Amino acid sequence: MKNKLMMTPGPTEISEEVRKAMSKKITNPDLDPSFFDFYYSVVKKFQKLLHTENDILVMAGEGILGLESACASLVEPGDKVLALDNGIFGRGFADFAEMYGAEVEILEFDYDKKIDTERLKNYLKNNNDFKFATFVHCETPSGIVNPVSEISSILKKYNILTVVDSVSAIGGIPVYVDKWDIDIMLGGSQKCLSAPPGLTFLSISDKAWEKIANRKTDIKGFYTNLNLWKNWYQEKGFPYTQSISDIYALDKAVDLVLENKQIYKRHANIAEAVRFSLKEAGMDLYPQNGHSDTVTALLLPEKVNFNEVNKIMKDKYGVMVAGSLGKLKNMVLRIGHMGENCYEEKLYLTLKALDKSLRELDVNLDGHLHSLFIEKIQ
Repeated sequence: MKNKLMMTPGPTEISEEVRKAMSKKITNPDLDPSFFDFYYSVVKKFQKLLHTENDILVMAGEGILGLESACASLVEPGDKVLALDNGIFGRGFADFAEMYGAEVEILEFDYDKKIDTERLKNYLKNNNDFKFATFVHCETPSGIVNPVSEISSILKKYNILTVVDSVSAIGGIPVYVDKWDIDIMLGGSQKCLSAPPGLTFLSISDKAWEKIANRKTDIKGFYTNLNLWKNWYQEKGFPYTQSISDIYALDKAVDLVLENKQIYKRHANIAEAVRFSLKEAGMDLYPQNGHSDTVTALLLPEKVNFNEVNKIMKDKYGVMVAGSLGKLKNMVLRIGHMGENCYEEKLYLTLKALDKSLRELDVNLDGHLHSLFIEKIQ
């Protein structure tokens, strides 16, 4: 298979350091005491990354495992759950809560804007008896970042637990779990951290642990049962065999993020330059506000669909980008500028390929995308 520049919003490229870490000699994670100490050291690094004293778990499974585990472990039949829906993944949270017996109320917002906190405030004045609320930090399909701190502050006035999907934000956008008072925040290895796909991680507050421990009904499921992890270090035992090589890679990836003091500034600057180049060339971004520093969603001209652009970019210029999902399918093109993708030279090549591909499809541009990008970034 011919190598392509993979500029998708996850999975991302991974560095040679991360790749080499994955090749380290493995041990038996269930029997080797040193592995428990290693896993604990990974947990401590995540606490630093997320700015939290809360417990952290790293689980063998893609980010969806974290999302489902939160719902499976918190929900008891009949619990009221509020799902804040301003995107495909926000809506999807409701499906998982319902799967485990929750009575879910979906509060819908515009899909091309960040969550309207004033509307949330007004809604909760007369409707606030929820066990927890779910929402997404970065809605990857639409390139929107929601104001997590504001949303959490509003929910906490009514003692509503918060469950946040930050899969496409952690490592590319600063996260402050304790300051924002988040009860469960989940992420994934393959996005901004630029590790191989296959791991999810969660921060879990004392309040969330209390709800999980004091259930009246058993948790449905084993792999998604967070309660089985409660004393893993003290008891030196995991619920199942850990994915050692993946964790070695993730450990190195987190090191690289923590060591890079300019990482968030780099993401912000490159994201701004990408948006600038697209808008200056006469293109429209899909989001009206709340633009993400990790992924940009471009609204394609009506006469062009994603499959056409993607084929030219991939086959002729060797650059892989992403479309979107649901109602945005074929309408939106997404560029992932997160983690190992977030470097000037990679975005220059991506925008140059996009520029040429659009012109081949008879799209008129007011300037060259890659030249505009360099103009802004310098």
